[in-house]
Amino acid sequence: MRFRMLGLALALGATAVTAAQTVRIDGSSTVYPVAEAVAEEFQKAKRGRIRVTVGISGTGGGFKKFCRGEIDITNASRPITRKEMDDCRAAGIRYLEMPVAFDALTVVINPRNMWARNLTIAELKAMWEPAAQGKITNWRQVNPKWPDAPLKLFGPGADSGTFEYFTEAVTGTSKASRGDFTASEDDNVLVQGVSRDVNALGYFGFAYYIENRDKLLAAAVVPRAGKPGVAPSLETVMNGTYQPLARPVFIYVSARAAQKQEVREFVEFFNRNADKLVKEVKYIPLPASAYAYNLDTLAKMRAGTKFGGENKVGLTIEELMKLETRP
Repeated sequence: MRFRMLGLALALGATAVTAAQTVRIDGSSTVYPVAEAVAEEFQKAKRGRIRVTVGISGTGGGFKKFCRGEIDITNASRPITRKEMDDCRAAGIRYLEMPVAFDALTVVINPRNMWARNLTIAELKAMWEPAAQGKITNWRQVNPKWPDAPLKLFGPGADSGTFEYFTEAVTGTSKASRGDFTASEDDNVLVQGVSRDVNALGYFGFAYYIENRDKLLAAAVVPRAGKPGVAPSLETVMNGTYQPLARPVFIYVSARAAQKQEVREFVEFFNRNADKLVKEVKYIPLPASAYAYNLDTLAKMRAGTKFGGENKVGLTIEELMKLETRP
């Protein structure tokens, strides 16, 4: 996967580009590789006439900027929340919600870890729930068959949509997590932490695992007692067996910004090229009908959300396609 560096090489004459020809994107680190790939190809196609900036402030941080009108598009690894809906409404910001891919939120361990290659949701909950803070500090406390060794945890920070989705899927409540773990919005920090310590465990988006699979191992998740563990992959997300850690990821487009030609052209390019570029960065593309629906959303300025301010944990691609947008 190419994690491109937008900037000097890709400015393509950006010094001559005016602010009115800039598309401003921020938000999720998980969605960043997709947005970055699209931005690079779009800038090449436009030969420097339109510049695209892509930042990483986490899903929550991106929505804060978005609802203040500071950016045109925010990347999100979970749906907009009720509070964010209220914040946007108060600021007069209407938004077009566009699912752009599916992600397999991936639990990673050190390759030398021989005991935790299959993990139940109950075991993950025992590690991560708030009650574990300061108490569950050893692998054997989670499972008596595991070694008497320190448990080292790494995960996204509280502004991350990945943190919110994982906590809801594993502990049952969004943001309900122990606080005594190494947190970072930079997924590379998490990769380094787990890859250097046999007793470490972490989680982040599937693309970052694929980029670093020479240093990490993806644990198989046991969806229900008595069932075999399921490893994250394109196939297991597509067929709905990797649960409950498969989830859609999004871009949210400001309806006001979508009136600008450069933003409209970028969103059209995104959806017309999403299938190829989503695969390139190792996420799971949606059916062609989903991207056609996004283009129709843009053409009709269909503002609103399909989620009502809530995550829908365990949603499959097929179920996503059946949801209806509500203002």
